[in-house]
Amino acid sequence: MDIFTALKISLSGVLVVFIALGLISLSIIILSKIISFFDKSKTQKNEIPVESIAKETTVIDDKDVVGYGELKLFGVDEKTAAIVMAIVSDESKISLAELRFKSIKLMEN
Repeated sequence: MDIFTALKISLSGVLVVFIALGLISLSIIILSKIISFFDKSKTQKNEIPVESIAKETTVIDDKDVVGYGELKLFGVDEKTAAIVMAIVSDESKISLAELRFKSIKLMEN
């Protein structure tokens, strides 16, 4: 085998590898577009309209309890709000009487 035949074989091998890598890259791009299309349609179905969140608003206005002001709850019941407030107080090492919460809103993925 002479040098030109060896070069032809090696170049054709490199060409085959690059074509295969290009096809794999193209298939990954196409699959990611397809998956993102279905994922967007899935998240759009699970979104909660703003009107429904506004209907589930609870306002707590107790001047007699420790703390002051009013707390607006958006899509959260009072028990869950109390748990969130307790966790924030515990994690921040600030007493609940020193914290002021203006609103607690349910965030969905």
